[in-house]
Amino acid sequence: MSSTFFGLNISYSGLLSSNASLNTTANNIANVQTEGYSRQEVKTQAAQAIRTFATYGCAGAGVDTLAVERMRDEFYDAKFWNNNAKVGEFNMKAYYMEEMEGYFYDSGDNAGFSQVFDRFAITGLQELLKNPGDASAKSQYIGYAGQLTDYFNGLYGNMQAMQKDINSEIKLQVDQINSYASEIASLDKQINTIELSGQKANELRDQRTRLVDQLSEIVDVTTQEFPVTDANDPTRLTGASRFILKIAGGQTLVDMNEYNKLEVVARDQSEKVNQTDIDGLYDVYWVSSSLYTTYQSDVVNNPKLTNAEKQSWNDYVKDRGQKFNLDNAALGGKLRGLVELRDGNNGEFFTGTITDTAMDAYTDPDGKKHDTVKIDVTAEWLTDLNKSNLSDQGGIINLGNKEYKYDSWTLNYDAGTDKYSYEFVLSAIEEGGNSSHITIDRVGKNAKIGANFDYQGIPYYMRQMNEWCRVFSAAYNDTLSKGNDGTMNTELFTGQNPTYNEAAGENSQFLFSKEYGTYAVDASGNRISYSVNVADDSYYRLTAGNFAIVTAMANDPSLMANKFHTADGVEQNDLLEHLRKIATDKDVLSFRGASASEFLQSVLSDVALNAASANTFQGSYTNISNSIDMKRESISGVDEDEEAVNLVKFQNAYNLSSKMIQVFQEIYDRLINQTGV
Repeated sequence: MSSTFFGLNISYSGLLSSNASLNTTANNIANVQTEGYSRQEVKTQAAQAIRTFATYGCAGAGVDTLAVERMRDEFYDAKFWNNNAKVGEFNMKAYYMEEMEGYFYDSGDNAGFSQVFDRFAITGLQELLKNPGDASAKSQYIGYAGQLTDYFNGLYGNMQAMQKDINSEIKLQVDQINSYASEIASLDKQINTIELSGQKANELRDQRTRLVDQLSEIVDVTTQEFPVTDANDPTRLTGASRFILKIAGGQTLVDMNEYNKLEVVARDQSEKVNQTDIDGLYDVYWVSSSLYTTYQSDVVNNPKLTNAEKQSWNDYVKDRGQKFNLDNAALGGKLRGLVELRDGNNGEFFTGTITDTAMDAYTDPDGKKHDTVKIDVTAEWLTDLNKSNLSDQGGIINLGNKEYKYDSWTLNYDAGTDKYSYEFVLSAIEEGGNSSHITIDRVGKNAKIGANFDYQGIPYYMRQMNEWCRVFSAAYNDTLSKGNDGTMNTELFTGQNPTYNEAAGENSQFLFSKEYGTYAVDASGNRISYSVNVADDSYYRLTAGNFAIVTAMANDPSLMANKFHTADGVEQNDLLEHLRKIATDKDVLSFRGASASEFLQSVLSDVALNAASANTFQGSYTNISNSIDMKRESISGVDEDEEAVNLVKFQNAYNLSSKMIQVFQEIYDRLINQTGV
């Protein structure tokens, strides 16, 4: 049978429940403008009924107040994070593609390509055609040619400056990822400390979700959370939970209160992927938090070490940290957008099949032995050096999923088999070089340098500029070299040699008029089989960055030929007519199916298309993000009107419970005090 005071206990439980609900409502109202706050509710259930052993059976025992929980839908959180990664990616692309459009913009009167090229190929040439032998007309023409080279030098410099900015931005984003990881791990520890005591750490969970929201814009994220059980009794829950945060397609960043750090490491000059890359592009490596702490205490904060010794951190990370693959197809967020802008090659990277390896097959001038590897290639951007963007300073080559350093390369063409191949000279087996020899088991496997970034980023546009400069210069120089029966053969365009040694008698400019490489010729004197080394003076060494006028021609414009045959009259201009066709006639010189003068239209169409695409996707994903966030807010957000209704509802419940206690007080007063004994 229930106690005489049973009704009072029931009323008291209702009073506690209503009071908790009122307090929670007050907390919701106080945080109505707090960003990231999740609406909270008091969870209750009917208390376990008491058996009365009477005809009416069990008697209700009131209400149990179980917990104060936040209202959150993990489904919408996951959808928001997935979409937010796309928002971050296209925000970066839209921003930098707009900047790139500014570099290539050409209104016809802003000293853009069309104005500079028209002065050189049309205005200047027309004046020269009027008086082919006039020294002042030739001087003016050479001046216009100098403006053309300056245009490409400036554009090349702007593109490299943008690549540098994007590279720095990648470091900032990696640092931000580390900051979020540290905060999330710290919050996990606090959450478990509180919830082990049976309470709910709602505010801390809101802070953690808010951080994941922000992190999802930088890199794609997925989360898992499951309860921690007693190791001795798997059926007993401890109250703690294990929260795991993964990024970049499933790589663990945070696991409860432990987290891994990402560290950027600048590439050495001999580790470049593309010829046009700036020095010091960052690779990213995983570093465990314990390893990083050790480094901070042993290296960074060690006053006995010099700055040079502290620089060994790069090697320290490479030796102990696993590389974070920036070419991971699952990578998302701002980091993906930045990487594709910095490294995007439109899928035009070095790839081929290993056909031969040889140990100690090459001896360098210092007497060191080097391994070599032969790789067959078929891609047009590899068989034609004018299209090549392969590093000229050595780099890292992946041979059958094993990385090696290489020092140089040679392109070979065999007319008998009609096949192209590259022979790479690998770095010597020594400190700072390769750690092992290349072995025959690599034959038949795939080789690659860099990665396939199916996006038109900075390397793609710089390669386009290089190709135009090479093809145009070769055609112009070839024509000029035939002037006056080949006796007046000073070229017009060349490239500045950035590594020349004046003391050793080297030239400050490349001499493209010289024969380069080794080759066989047919009966007509045309090259058939040939080999071209990276160090040969081929037009591969000409870039938009070192594009220049031959010094001799700049100093003495009269060296420029205007006719093919010496016997022709002084007013003959057949050579100049051919130069005009090179500039304007796609049947004489073609670049991407258009004439040389239409270069900018070809490249600008790529830039405009990518910029428009980035802006479109940015707008679309932003709208989707807002839509998903509205759905999240409809569940977790605080609605002032709803809370006002709840306030009245719980106030009435509290008043009724109070009234019940007052009623029972009167009953007990009559029963105890006023009933005579």
